[in-house]
Amino acid sequence: MNAIDTVLYTAHTHTVGGRDGTSRSSDGRLDVRLSPPGSSGTGTNPEQLFAAGWSACFIGAMGRAAQAQGVKLPVDVAVDAEVDLGKSGEGFALQARLSVSLPGLDPAVARAVVDGAHQLCPYSKATRGNIAVELTLA
Repeated sequence: MNAIDTVLYTAHTHTVGGRDGTSRSSDGRLDVRLSPPGSSGTGTNPEQLFAAGWSACFIGAMGRAAQAQGVKLPVDVAVDAEVDLGKSGEGFALQARLSVSLPGLDPAVARAVVDGAHQLCPYSKATRGNIAVELTLA
């Protein structure tokens, strides 16, 4: 387990009603309705929030990895994240795919940036060895 030496930020949320509820951050910047995946509800779901958070964090990690390698990221860098919720035996499990677009970068350089980001990104670290993760270059 990776222990934190210095806390840089702590997110605070209050959620009621589970997948049919609401979630709000302590600063009010996040205030969302929740609906079960695939339902006709009007809210988002935890899997979408996880995919959005991971892809945003991964882009930041690619910036750090690129800088360490002396590479400039393209301005139109993008990550399409897919997070699957499925059955696993009697319980549930997640799996994920991140499709990374680094237009204009040589494929070998792009792969090195993605691999470096996967080592730096806290979401990648949290999921490593826990869920199936596929990283591809778009």
